[in-house]
Amino acid sequence: MAQSFTESLLKNRMIVVAVDHTSRHVRVKEASEVCTDLTCSGETLVVSDEGSSTDLQTLNPGDIVKLEGNTGSPQRIVVVRRAWDELTSPEW
Repeated sequence: MAQSFTESLLKNRMIVVAVDHTSRHVRVKEASEVCTDLTCSGETLVVSDEGSSTDLQTLNPGDIVKLEGNTGSPQRIVVVRRAWDELTSPEW
């Protein structure tokens, strides 16, 4: 059975829980509340409204991201929504 648009968004978007800059690990949480540890190479690109960088320090806990590439070792991490934008959302 095909997924609805909403189901697809929930499945593909994750929340950043923690970032370990020295080991280049990022822990993300899925909509199902399951956490996954990602191993990022030095070439993993973080893409946001501010630009693109291989620096994981541009990620913050609470950011909503979409992963592109291999599961567990993404090529690109796209920031869909910043943590501080979530708090100022009109949905609150």
